[in-house]
Amino acid sequence: MNTQRAAGSRTNGLAAALADRLVRGLYTLFTWGALPGVLAYFFWRGRREPAYRQHWRERLGQVRGVPTGAIWVHAASVGEAVLVTPLIQRLQRDHAQRAILVTTMTPTGRAHIERVFADTVYCRYVPLDTRGATRRFMRATRPGLAVIAETELWPNLLAAARCYAVPVALVNASISSRSASRYRFALWRATVADMLASLAAIGAASHAHAQRFVALGARADRTHAIGNLKYDTVAAGADDVGARDLRDAWHAGQRPIWVAASTHEGEEARVLDAWASLRERFPSLLLVIAPRHPQRFEAVAELLSARGHGFARRSSQQPVTPDTEIVLADTLGEVPLFYAAADVALVGGSLVPGIEGHNVLEAAAQACPLCVGPYVREWRDIVDALAAVGAARVCDTPAQLTVALAAWLADPAQARAAGEAGRRLVRERAGALDHTVKMLESFAGNLS
Repeated sequence: MNTQRAAGSRTNGLAAALADRLVRGLYTLFTWGALPGVLAYFFWRGRREPAYRQHWRERLGQVRGVPTGAIWVHAASVGEAVLVTPLIQRLQRDHAQRAILVTTMTPTGRAHIERVFADTVYCRYVPLDTRGATRRFMRATRPGLAVIAETELWPNLLAAARCYAVPVALVNASISSRSASRYRFALWRATVADMLASLAAIGAASHAHAQRFVALGARADRTHAIGNLKYDTVAAGADDVGARDLRDAWHAGQRPIWVAASTHEGEEARVLDAWASLRERFPSLLLVIAPRHPQRFEAVAELLSARGHGFARRSSQQPVTPDTEIVLADTLGEVPLFYAAADVALVGGSLVPGIEGHNVLEAAAQACPLCVGPYVREWRDIVDALAAVGAARVCDTPAQLTVALAAWLADPAQARAAGEAGRRLVRERAGALDHTVKMLESFAGNLS
């Protein structure tokens, strides 16, 4: 019987190894064949976002000017860049002798890092996940440690890190039960298991996520339920003086303020419809619209003009008078301040499918009661937690959105209580940052 089990185990191991080699071979061929198309896409997208046409060599792994042995932090887009900002600041403070390399995939993520850190970190694009680009990147940088935000598992990038003996840690890692099921029963199960087993550490956002990673092949002794870094990202809140000044400038004592932030195409029109309905009951209601992406600022301005709304542009420092109907918040990095100045908020990326939500904790940290639409898959756990304490409301229809906002606008005391409940939740759940740093130091020799 033992002999049969051993033979079965060897057979299963051989099958897994063959499946892994097959998947990796097909993936390598695919990424090589798709490379011209990806580069063409960046060039095409550069028509509206010129930054996509810059730093082409970095996309191919040709990175210059980065000292070897740096702590490498990867944050794919602006959301992940915001997430790891406190972690980078902590690493700078505690390990000032080490250079820090930050890579992103999108220009908006890069712009955030460059705006916050200026020249105190090395900021580059992560290489495309081809075998050649990832190995060129590793040869050029030879980082001492790699820290990847969330669950960015790129087979060739991780293989190159293993080839050059670079320990890799995932932070704020999460995987849904649906995704875990797909990975478990698909052809690439062995490849996923091999990638997870190669990681030096996984800082999971919760115990449930940690268990899923282990079930998929991660080593249990390297997988830790750290907690969600998103709570630490916003726990400090915005500047109180700045928020009071902004409320004064927006005449908050004379009118309520609704901030609709991180909106996407198709959402602004729905926001304007809800605002028009709310104005029948709250005629002085000021609407502040903060589109998610800078390249859409002009399109939203055109929409407001086409609908005949008078508005002030934040970027132009146009004064907001008691008669101003709408503020177009066409600036970067001010959304937390807008939440702190608001009475109620809508967090966009949730009214239309495809985005699946944005950072609801930014509003909660400012004690601002918030609404979201039905499409919040990426933030479901946190939205549910905020809803349980009364700080958030999920609105499946535009009519529900109007009703929810109207209830808070009609009862400011209730709105303030809801906002404070959200802020308490954020502060109570903060602390993952300290645990993350300890995890990194535990296997990286204090990063010395």
